[in-house]
Amino acid sequence: QVQLVESGGGLVQPGGSLRLSCAASGSIFSIVSMGWYRQAPGKDRELVASKNSGGGINYADSVKGRFTISRDNAKNTVYLQMNSLKPEDTAVYYCNSYLYTDHKHWSEYWGQGTQVTVSS
Repeated sequence: QVQLVESGGGLVQPGGSLRLSCAASGSIFSIVSMGWYRQAPGKDRELVASKNSGGGINYADSVKGRFTISRDNAKNTVYLQMNSLKPEDTAVYYCNSYLYTDHKHWSEYWGQGTQVTVSS
């Protein structure tokens, strides 16, 4: 009943930009947080950026100053604007959310992942 639908991945050259979107839909009572993780081959999945309901934002050190997370609360959508992309940013990017499906039940949800490849 809850889905996170991602879009915006693709192939870009180093120094280029890409904008990812993730829309949450279904039986949503309230959203605690939404964010982005990524996983490169042979590496652990890592937090890229997240934003909670109170407005708090976290960024990985490797993306600070280059990536910007934003959220449209009315649309239950989170965005990741990625600028000055580097080959090291190549990974599968996953949307993540902690949300309540009713007044007392919460769960963590993941999107299907979208490939971002930075290569010349």
